[in-house]
Amino acid sequence: MEGSTSLPLQQLIASLDKSCLPKILQVCSGVYFQGSVYEISGSEVCFSTGDLIKVTDLKLLSVCCEDVSNNEKFELPINHKGLFKVVPDDMAYRSVEEMVKMRPVSLCSSLPFTFTSHTKLSLDNLTLGAGRALTMIFMESREGEEDHLRCHIQGAHEAAAEVRLPLSTRGEFYVCEGQECFTLQEIMSSPDLRSQRFRFINTTMCDRPLILSPIYEIHAIMNMRKEILKFPSSLEMDVIDITDMSKDLNFEVPLSLMDMWSQPDDCFPAVVKILDTPAQCPLFKSAWFPLLKKSQQMVFHEKGVSPMVLMSSQKSRRTKQYFLVLQHYGGRFRVRPREFESVYAVYTVSLQVTGLRVSVTSNHEGDEDEGLPDLSIGDELEVIGCKTVMKTSGQDPAATHPMEVLVCKRLQRDDHDEDDDDDDESKDQTEEVLLPLFMQAHFVETQRDNKKYSLKDLSKKYKVPIDLKVVTRDPKLKEDPLTVGSSLRIEGAVLENTIQASFLETLDYKFEIPVQRIPLYTSFTKLPLPTPTDGPLECRLETVTEVTEAFFFELNRLNSTDAPPPPRPPKRATEKRPSTKKKKSSQVNKRKESLSPPTPEIEDLTITPKAIPQAPEKMQPPVPRRASKAQIEKAQPNMYVRRVDSMVKPVPPTPADAEDSDHDYETVDEIHKEDTKKKSVILR
Repeated sequence: MEGSTSLPLQQLIASLDKSCLPKILQVCSGVYFQGSVYEISGSEVCFSTGDLIKVTDLKLLSVCCEDVSNNEKFELPINHKGLFKVVPDDMAYRSVEEMVKMRPVSLCSSLPFTFTSHTKLSLDNLTLGAGRALTMIFMESREGEEDHLRCHIQGAHEAAAEVRLPLSTRGEFYVCEGQECFTLQEIMSSPDLRSQRFRFINTTMCDRPLILSPIYEIHAIMNMRKEILKFPSSLEMDVIDITDMSKDLNFEVPLSLMDMWSQPDDCFPAVVKILDTPAQCPLFKSAWFPLLKKSQQMVFHEKGVSPMVLMSSQKSRRTKQYFLVLQHYGGRFRVRPREFESVYAVYTVSLQVTGLRVSVTSNHEGDEDEGLPDLSIGDELEVIGCKTVMKTSGQDPAATHPMEVLVCKRLQRDDHDEDDDDDDESKDQTEEVLLPLFMQAHFVETQRDNKKYSLKDLSKKYKVPIDLKVVTRDPKLKEDPLTVGSSLRIEGAVLENTIQASFLETLDYKFEIPVQRIPLYTSFTKLPLPTPTDGPLECRLETVTEVTEAFFFELNRLNSTDAPPPPRPPKRATEKRPSTKKKKSSQVNKRKESLSPPTPEIEDLTITPKAIPQAPEKMQPPVPRRASKAQIEKAQPNMYVRRVDSMVKPVPPTPADAEDSDHDYETVDEIHKEDTKKKSVILR
């Protein structure tokens, strides 16, 4: 009796119909293993007495075959190709009606079936001797008459005939073995057939009667269990079906955030309860993340897929910060020129940007032996492309080696200190500069885009990485963390599966949870959705979430592909040069000579006083870059040099730019001026 009688798990599960699920079972005698073994082959095998199990699904695994004669058991896979015949019982029936009613298989599904009578039968005008076999074809029911069996008489000498056998006919009847064969799947799919005994048609396997019973993989849940349990029905334990007595029992089904996101749309909005929080989750530093505590109730409003960008703070902050920003962030940005620390960095960006222009932000003295050109602060270069040139060795002029260089065009600028004829002639000339990819130099991108962009517009016009500055904060945010620093960089973009959530205490404050990033378990509750008493709420959505550096590296790891990594920048050609004391002494002598007064020819070159910083008393005015060849050859090495034409005048904004301009940003020209003041040094 359900709810009062304990049964072996195998027997109870075999008698269940999947249409009656779910069922709640209580363990009467548990299954235990010594030590800490709780699973075998991924299946749950340990239950304690009194545990409640809610069976939600059954999956047929195999068939258990039990030999009736010796109780031996073995298993067969459900796709076993062998065929079986029904073995009739040895039971004797005293009447036809008893035989029909006691059939283990329903009458309709077992027709036709054959039986014999061990006694003499007298029928109307026909007498049948003992041992005659009759095959029942169908049952006749006539109004006002007793039900009869329409049977076919089998015999070797008599002609085939059909007789009507009343159900009240008494005698000694036995059911014969039929000729129909069944597969395991057919037997297991019919509750009537499962109650029969069978034997193999192939007697080499087993010629004795067998009892066939299914072995299921049980899918069940237990209260406060994170996963759906899967265990075989062959576990030796006794259970009680308490479904009727536990109608009000609420099993909290733990669902991960990804499981929640997979629920149908009509499940939202809903009140959920946090069942378990992650022990450690070093990915988020937002204000809402510490509030995700066990037993906390929340409202999951809706699910979706949100495009986000990953930003990082730049030089203005002591510690680098990372932010995950929704694409509908309400602030506005201006694009800042990118800075490069090497020629190779310029090369990688030039592959994405056509006609990239950069400006030199530090002086670099050339070296002919290594192919390093002379660069000065303020030099403006336009990238043409990359090629490989053959470079001669300093020790052996006949020996050459390939060297990858970035081909640039040095852009001429106006020089008001020279004659007009010379100026016009310089405009028509273009100087090609070859920068080795291994060269370490400092550049800044020449960027004159002063427009304000939304985050969505930026993604359409520029490719990452992009250096930005926030010029207008998001008005919907109480505190906009992106406005604290002066410079930001977009590191990448990502599509995240998110759930929009809020806490019951602050329904007007919504935030989006990336479901794949937080190992959080929740469950649906039956609580009604809270309704504000003061009318509809004006909700604000948290569009900026601060994340940790670990999130940045985790994102790169998940988005990594099997594509090969980018090549390393080429190294400087290494040559073994003799190191002698004579060479060191010559270098010392050169340093001493550099302190000597300059030649008179250099004194004739003047520079605007405003552009010259204060220098020591003995230091003479610097040499401009456009000095004559004879003057430069006579000049001492490492002389303090400053270019007048590096002071680029700012270009007034166009009317279109003036409408969209603001005073809270830095132009490229201002950056050049600031870098010129900071990086002008006296080389001794």
